[in-house]
Amino acid sequence: MTAGPVRVLALSGSLRGSSKTSALLEAARIVAPSGVTVSVFRGLGDLPLFNPDYEDRPPAAVLTFQRALALADTVLICCPEYAHGVPGAFKNALDWVVGSGELVNKPVGLLNASAAGAHAQESLRETLSVMSARIVPAACLRVALSGPVQPASLLATLPEVTGPLQEALQTLARAARP
Repeated sequence: MTAGPVRVLALSGSLRGSSKTSALLEAARIVAPSGVTVSVFRGLGDLPLFNPDYEDRPPAAVLTFQRALALADTVLICCPEYAHGVPGAFKNALDWVVGSGELVNKPVGLLNASAAGAHAQESLRETLSVMSARIVPAACLRVALSGPVQPASLLATLPEVTGPLQEALQTLARAARP
């Protein structure tokens, strides 16, 4: 563990330019409590398809992702659900770090920006558990955003969004620094 603020790496399971999942994570960055910094990783769409032949010499985009995870004290994931599962691009990102171990024993919180999405959340829990990530139940929550995508700056003003986000971030911070 390092001194200073708890570093949270936020991962959006959506590659869409404007998505509720990404907006929710940006709102988390804006409302992070004192002593917590949230960085939203933006390179998942740059990752090539996982190929175990390259695990020993990963492409540059994979190294960037692995480094970001390694430097984080904890991870916050917000992932949409497609066809009752995790989007392929997000599962691909996780596949790149199964063998390298950046998520081993790392505290992880799971957000859901939809009123639905229980299947993807369960799938993520299973995958992350197999990867030995430490899922923090109190940092796993649903913040159901209805209607069109709202900017993070607006979400960060809504108490029904900011309260749960701040609680999840504080819980992850405690899990990262017991």
